[in-house]
Amino acid sequence: MPVNNTVNLKELLSQPTTIGTIATLDESGAPYSVPSPFLRLDAEGRFIHLELLETSTTHRNLLRSIWFDHPVSVTLSGKAGDVLVARGKVRKAHVSGPLFSHYYREVRETLGDADLAAVWVIEVIEVIDESYALRKAREEELHPFFMHLDRLAAEQTSTAIER
Repeated sequence: MPVNNTVNLKELLSQPTTIGTIATLDESGAPYSVPSPFLRLDAEGRFIHLELLETSTTHRNLLRSIWFDHPVSVTLSGKAGDVLVARGKVRKAHVSGPLFSHYYREVRETLGDADLAAVWVIEVIEVIDESYALRKAREEELHPFFMHLDRLAAEQTSTAIER
């Protein structure tokens, strides 16, 4: 399914200060979230997650996701407060072949004596902009009468001072 925010994902991922986090579900359905320093998008707009450790919790959870069709979530947080949350489906794990070899060499060039357990491919199903300014505007539009009492009191005080 093509997602219209793929451009936003690419833009945010291209910034060196962006932090990518992948969230999976464990065997009991509890969420498990870790940073993904090698996260990127491929030419088709799918996430590529490089998993370095065979026995990591994330690796096991991604395997379970592909077996039982569990969703995953990827969050990108930018330095300027941009936050995009992508919901996705795990589609494939490369453990050999040209794609795996390409990323294996990249990981070794970056980290030295490191392993690569799998190259995970995650199809982006939905992208949600969770930036604070957008969430706040959305909340004020949907719930115009929700306001903390301290903000209401501050507004009344500043109005009284202006008179």
